[in-house]
Parts: sequence; structure tokens; C-alpha cells
Amino acid sequence: MSDESRLTHLDSAGRARMVDVSGKAVSERRARARARLRMSPQTAAAIVAGNVSKGEVLGTARLAGILAAKQTATLIPLAHPIALSFVDLQASVDVEAGLVEIVSEVAVAAQTGVEMEALVACSVAALTVYDMVKGLEPGVTIEQVMLLEKTGGRSDRRADAGG
Repeated sequence: MSDESRLTHLDSAGRARMVDVSGKAVSERRARARARLRMSPQTAAAIVAGNVSKGEVLGTARLAGILAAKQTATLIPLAHPIALSFVDLQASVDVEAGLVEIVSEVAVAAQTGVEMEALVACSVAALTVYDMVKGLEPGVTIEQVMLLEKTGGRSDRRADAGG
């Protein structure tokens, strides 16, 4: 099995391991991810209007996502601890569709990428939205968490436009 086709987080005996990035050059790396939550139009309207008893939903979710991105190496066993240079989350609400969309962007100058940090940021932000509105609607679903794009490192990657 070539180095290109094998899972990088497994050693030659098939055991999980942290990838050695010490030989890689430091480069600017960036990743964007998205999470979507589906709910009733009434719950989405309550978020927009600020009528949720637990407080301001999207601002709280944004802060939770930023904090989560910074804790990725604590949460994901084989992720490298890295000093992030930028983390941001933006949220939009389509009231009629009952859809909340959260997009994270994470950047670093490092020897490894920030895809996991972007995905963790969106995941925790989505869980925070869920937690804050579950009293209004316990059936809210987190439909999708996905990497939209990554740049820097060995290769760039973008999700197709339909994602």
C-alpha cells in the first residue's frame, strides 16, 4: 500500500497514531465548514426576534463555536494542538424554511491544517442552537455538518456548489 493510499492516522501495524508533521513546512492554511439545523418556522422566527428564554441564540452559538475550535485537540484524540490565528462563525436564518445555517472559518500558519477545527466549531455551534431552543421545539435536527473548503498544505479542496 502506498503512502498516498493508506490512512495517515494508522501506523504500519494498524494502530491509531498522531501524524508526524515535523518535516512539513509551515504554511498559511484555512478551512470553512457548515452546519445546518432544521426547525419549524415559528422556532426560527423566535431566534430572529430574540424571543428564546435562554437568551440570544446566535451570539451564544458563535462564541461556543469559537471556544470549541480552540479546544479541538482536546476533543479529537489525534488532532494536533495548534495556535489558531483566526476563528469566526456566521449564522443565517431562513424563517420560512425553518433553517439555520452556520458557517465557520478558521485560519492558521502551521504545519497542519484546520479542517477539524472548522468542523468542530460548526458542530458545537449547532449543538448550542439546539440546546437553546429545545424547550420551544424538542424535534430540531442537525441535518448536516460538512467541510466546504480547505486551502494551504498539500492540496486545496472545495465542496461542490450543491452541497
